[in-house]
Amino acid sequence: MADDQRTSRRGFLKLAAGTAVASGMAPVVSALAGGMAAASTPLTDRGGPMTPDPYARWANGPCPRPDPSYFPIGVWLQEPALAPQYQQAGINLYVGLWQGPTEEQLTTLAQHGMAVIAHQNDVGLARGNGTDNPLVGWAQMDEPDNAQPLPGGGYGPPVDPAVIVDRYRAMVRADRTRPVFLNLGRGVADDDWIGRGPDASLDDYPKYVRGADVVSFDVYPVADGLPLWLVAKGVDRLRAWSGGRKVVWNFVETTNISGDRQVTPHQFRAEVWMSLVHGSRGILYFVHRFAPEFDAARLLHDPVMLAAVTRTNALIRRLAPVLNRPSMPGAVEVTSSDSGVPVDTMVKRLTGETYVFAVAMRDAPTVGHFVLGGAAAGASRVHVVDENRTVAMTRGRFSDAFDGYGVHIYRIVHPR
Repeated sequence: MADDQRTSRRGFLKLAAGTAVASGMAPVVSALAGGMAAASTPLTDRGGPMTPDPYARWANGPCPRPDPSYFPIGVWLQEPALAPQYQQAGINLYVGLWQGPTEEQLTTLAQHGMAVIAHQNDVGLARGNGTDNPLVGWAQMDEPDNAQPLPGGGYGPPVDPAVIVDRYRAMVRADRTRPVFLNLGRGVADDDWIGRGPDASLDDYPKYVRGADVVSFDVYPVADGLPLWLVAKGVDRLRAWSGGRKVVWNFVETTNISGDRQVTPHQFRAEVWMSLVHGSRGILYFVHRFAPEFDAARLLHDPVMLAAVTRTNALIRRLAPVLNRPSMPGAVEVTSSDSGVPVDTMVKRLTGETYVFAVAMRDAPTVGHFVLGGAAAGASRVHVVDENRTVAMTRGRFSDAFDGYGVHIYRIVHPR
């Protein structure tokens, strides 16, 4: 399938960033940026029942053989030569190749052992299925739900979802052994986003998700002055719109992108774990910066954020066998001491241990009061992962303090 890359590289990347509809158009600040009431996020555990190995049906996909330690952690539109640096940060997947895939790009990625999802073209299709082919999926055009540039200038409506579905079917006919990936824009989570253009509707989204096997979206709350919980809202929506039949991933910001608002390590960590708690099965990073100067690999040049991303990736990979287990809705009840600060949770069990992943969904402190049942309720101590501390538990009940947008991961060993 031919790539539709009529825009300049800078313009294309700005479209991908989601902070502006296109080059030369100022970022739109949503009404969500200030004063919006708390979202109606129920205080329940998230994630729902999920298949431990969602990629097994694709012989040449991201993980064709059962591997509970596999969890996709990707980076968007980077030079293949940088793969070793991203691998050192715990990234195991490239998404997108500029004006590719080309033979040179695929050869470089294969040499470094970096998997990639790229546009479907003759070069990729002719590559074969040997160990020298790093392609594990095919990418649809990026953000078809946003306003599209018109030939004579300006912007028109988004791409008709039927076009995306037709392209999906053609891509599957060309290669059934790899999944098709589709990334959608900010409108998945932000109802006030005007960058979708005329004639756009939320009703389009269940139609868009039919055009992929793996569906993703991007919203960059810090860069765009929005609440962080929009990340979780978008994941929830994609899972609902797909009826649980599609694999859901999402993008997370790592830079200031194009303004003066730089995501902090704390905010970044919250966005990642909000995503996972709400059921995302893959985390993708947007690492570009457009201003004050353009830097396509800004994350690699920011030691503070690179260290934060590396730490988070190491924890995801360490906990992958847990994250890949089915979630257990109803296994924990949690009440927040501040009703305006929901604490959302996800519960998993693995080999005699229960894990509770918990995130404060607002930027204010609170105390979470947890009640566990089942085998975990008999334990007397709760281990807080990566914090070198424990919390006392009595008859399945324990409490813990959260900073604004705080994240805690609890491990409870079942008593024998």
